[in-house]
Amino acid sequence: MSSSGYVPDNKNLKKSSGTPNLFFDSRKNIFFKRDEKNVAYEVTSTQLPAMIGGAFVDLFMTKGHMREPHWHPNAWELDVVVSGEAITSILNPETNQLQNYHVKAGQTVFIPMGWWHWITAVTEEVQLHLFFNNDQFETAEGSDILRLTPPEVFQAAYGVSAEKLEKDLSPIKESVVIGPPNSNRINSVKECEESNIVVMLNGQITSCEIE
Repeated sequence: MSSSGYVPDNKNLKKSSGTPNLFFDSRKNIFFKRDEKNVAYEVTSTQLPAMIGGAFVDLFMTKGHMREPHWHPNAWELDVVVSGEAITSILNPETNQLQNYHVKAGQTVFIPMGWWHWITAVTEEVQLHLFFNNDQFETAEGSDILRLTPPEVFQAAYGVSAEKLEKDLSPIKESVVIGPPNSNRINSVKECEESNIVVMLNGQITSCEIE
C-alpha cells in the first residue's frame, strides 16, 4: 500500500534516522515544458521523501497560453498567483455552472478534488504556485480524453460526426498540459466573438472573457 496521501503529523520522520533531506531546487524537476516561458516545475515526495501529504508546482505562462482543462482524482488544488494575472475556470459539478476567477498577485483559488478546471494567462507573463494535498497527485488531462477516446464513442453518445471530430482532433498527438500545442490563439475581439466562447463570470453570463 502506498504511503502517499494525507498524514496528520510527521509519522514519516524517525528520530533514529537523523535529519532527512529537507531541500530541493524545483527548477531541477520539469513537470512540463512548452518553451522557455511556458513551463511547470514540480516537487513531490519523489524529490523530497519526507514531504508526505503534499506537493507543489511552479507554473509559468505567457499570454495566449493556458494550463489545459484537466482534473485531479486524488487531490484538491490551491492556486496562488505570484505575479501577473490569470483566470482560473472551474466547472462546478454540483450546480453545472462554469465559475471564472480573475486573480492577481497574492490572490488564491481553491479547486476541490475531482473538479474540471483550467488556467488562462491574462497578462503578458504570469507565475502561479499550485499546492496539492497529495504528495503523488494524479492528473487526467483533457487532451488525453479527447485523443484516446474513439470518435465513434462521441458520435454514439452525442450525435456528432465521428469523421469530422477525428479530423478536428488530429493535431492533438500527445498530452498538451500547457496549450495550445501549435501556438495558435485568439488574438482579436472579432476572433473571440466568432469562437462562440460563453462563460459565467461572477454569476453573470458573458462572452470572450479570456483576454
